[in-house]
Amino acid sequence: MKIKELGTDNIEEIKKLFFEVFSGEPWNDDWSDKEQLHEYIIDLVGNRNSLSLGLYEGDELIGISLGSIMHWYTGTEYYISEFCIKTEHQGKSAGSFFLKQAEERVKAKGITHIYLQTDRTAPAYSFYKKNGFDEIPDHVSLYKYF
Repeated sequence: MKIKELGTDNIEEIKKLFFEVFSGEPWNDDWSDKEQLHEYIIDLVGNRNSLSLGLYEGDELIGISLGSIMHWYTGTEYYISEFCIKTEHQGKSAGSFFLKQAEERVKAKGITHIYLQTDRTAPAYSFYKKNGFDEIPDHVSLYKYF
């Protein structure tokens, strides 16, 4: 397995993997609006501070980490918006391998920490905890629908 940086040239393979993973269990996200999916992936991969990484097994994209570099007062961070591993590779250490490789890649860029958000009830929560992530005390995520 190898890791490489992704860009807008990789949009189609990113969308395919993203759709496969997040449309299924346990997320069951409705990404049937293909234009909305395309725009979302462009938002993540196409901005000037994007840092999108792919995990490949041979020529097949089996994992993505879509995020951005953010300059914060505590140092430069890699904010991961989306992280996933192809369903049939989950539970086989591919995700932990990918995350470790991503950490090494961002450290080499002078990034001091990784920030992400997930639901406590999602399987991703225990995955991140197992891989050394801590919760931010007193942190709350808020939203408002119109």
